Amino acid sequence: MKIGCPTEIKPQEFRVGMTPNAAHEAVSHGHSVLIQSGAGTGAGFSDENYITAGAEIAANAQDVFARADMIVKVKEPQAAERRMLREGQILFTYLHLAPDPEQTKDLIASGCTAIAYETVTDRNGGLPLLAPMSEVAGKLAPQVGAWTLQKANGGRGVLMGGVPGVGPAKVAVIGGGVVGTHAARVAAGMGAQVTVLDRSLPRMRYLDDIYSSIFKTSYASAGNTAELVAEADMVIGAVLIPGAAAPKLITHEQLGTMKQGAAIVDVAIDQGGCFETSKATTHQDPIYDVDGIMHYCVANMPGAVARTSTIALGNATMPFMLAIADKGWKQACADDPHLLEGLNVHAGQLTYFAVGKALGLDVTSPQLVIK
Repeated sequence: MKIGCPTEIKPQEFRVGMTPNAAHEAVSHGHSVLIQSGAGTGAGFSDENYITAGAEIAANAQDVFARADMIVKVKEPQAAERRMLREGQILFTYLHLAPDPEQTKDLIASGCTAIAYETVTDRNGGLPLLAPMSEVAGKLAPQVGAWTLQKANGGRGVLMGGVPGVGPAKVAVIGGGVVGTHAARVAAGMGAQVTVLDRSLPRMRYLDDIYSSIFKTSYASAGNTAELVAEADMVIGAVLIPGAAAPKLITHEQLGTMKQGAAIVDVAIDQGGCFETSKATTHQDPIYDVDGIMHYCVANMPGAVARTSTIALGNATMPFMLAIADKGWKQACADDPHLLEGLNVHAGQLTYFAVGKALGLDVTSPQLVIK
């Protein structure tokens, strides 16, 4: 199989879909790899690194899309990239289709087979290709939230850890999964007073057993959530429903109960955001003000630490990429029901139920597709 990796064109996206190590592994399996010139520069990988790994360098994205059997990326294909996809071509990347009807429409129209990183599962019910970026985004959230809280950025002017005689910032983390746990650990490490809200009692017991000396937990009822949000200097949204649009947990009206200059960091923005007032922003222009509450809603937060993120993502995606290349997508999905969960679009059909529900579109069972 010829595997192609274009340069990411989403604003301020510095990650790359394949590391030189992944290219070397693919070549050693008998495949050919085509990397767009400069694709790895933002993550610290030169064209020479890829050539040494056995890859071929393409001059532009058009060449990559025209020649590759499988396109491996990081972010969802942008409109210009979607126009280059073709029938029978495999696309392996993050898609986040539920809040993105235009992308969904274009992928269906292209006739390609699109497998989404964020809906591939594992035997424990986890999301192994989303987890590395969730870990990165979770650790970044308190860091960017602390920056947003600075007065020069419109925030309350509160220091996360306080100083002797002045209390620390109060941080509410909504969601106790991978993102929420990493966010809480880092925020607490910065000296903040942290509470994690979740609806899963087993998960809260786990967090309490492991981290009770570091942060607190609270059941995410509407009343508890409203109370903690009103008291918080920073609220981190870390809620995920795999493949589906994120639930809106904080309404526009509730912003009126918050402290002026408080910071909201919406890590769920890729799936539409978990605050009613959230809208996607970029690293170049990351924050905006709604009713005196500062919103940080960058849709590709891990891109800010592109090298760490690229290597972590590459470690996770490589075994699945090789399985698809070695066996073909259909046999790879037939052999691995967890990879089959990643199948979102095939040959003009939507094949992921949560996306169909979110967008009101008909869905074909992925099991039927591989038969």
